[in-house]
Amino acid sequence: MICFPNAKINLGLHITAKRKDGFHEIETCMYPIPLFDALEIIIDHKKSSWNSSGLPIPGNPKDNLILKAYQLLKKDFPNLPHINVHLHKNIPMGAGLGGGSADAAFALNLMNNLFDLILDDFFLEEYAASLGSDCPFFIQNMPKIATGRGEILEEAAIDLKGTHLVLINPGIHIGTKEAYAGVTPASPKKSLKEVLKDRSKWKDELSNDFESSVFNSYPEIRGIKEQLYHAGAFYASMSGSGSSVFGLFENKSKKIEWENHYFVFESSL
Repeated sequence: MICFPNAKINLGLHITAKRKDGFHEIETCMYPIPLFDALEIIIDHKKSSWNSSGLPIPGNPKDNLILKAYQLLKKDFPNLPHINVHLHKNIPMGAGLGGGSADAAFALNLMNNLFDLILDDFFLEEYAASLGSDCPFFIQNMPKIATGRGEILEEAAIDLKGTHLVLINPGIHIGTKEAYAGVTPASPKKSLKEVLKDRSKWKDELSNDFESSVFNSYPEIRGIKEQLYHAGAFYASMSGSGSSVFGLFENKSKKIEWENHYFVFESSL
């Protein structure tokens, strides 16, 4: 079976508190975008295997979230057969786009169907939450307001259909610890739900708390956001903890000459 895990962008991101477990309380709206990986999983009656193509994936393959998702299911369903997994990686990693989380969540959905487990979304989201804070979002894969660590989800009444997206990743790696170290948690002056109701105010009121410290450390990322606004975006922001920056346009944007090494993606939503 094959599926196509997609990326997400964050519309606003507030770090509201530091938790006793070391995580942070957040408030954000996650929105799926049509930038895809490709994932194939087939049953093998002899042994399990893993391989990938596309963008190189760093680290030990045994630590991949897709294989961890399989092992989670295997604990509760010990008679699961071996699997062969192939992932074609197209979504930049460590870029604030949730690609790894999407791969894991889509793998859970795919294996649920492949093995006829008949698990509903609630149980799949429980498995996903143990893999990563962003993972549960991708089970239903629709616009959501995320709170808690990011695993508490509610539907977001927002529709960007017809909007033109320009997404830029400059290839700058920003570690999660580094990103959080520059943020002082605080409650926002205005709730995210209220701000999202009127996108004419997004430029001034829809903020990502990571931007201030990241822009100070990496002015190049700030420059990308400024270029997107200069090109006519009605809203531009860093996604997640970066380093990807996206712009939303009412119509297709005028052409911008980006650096040759940048990852550039454009699409209608």
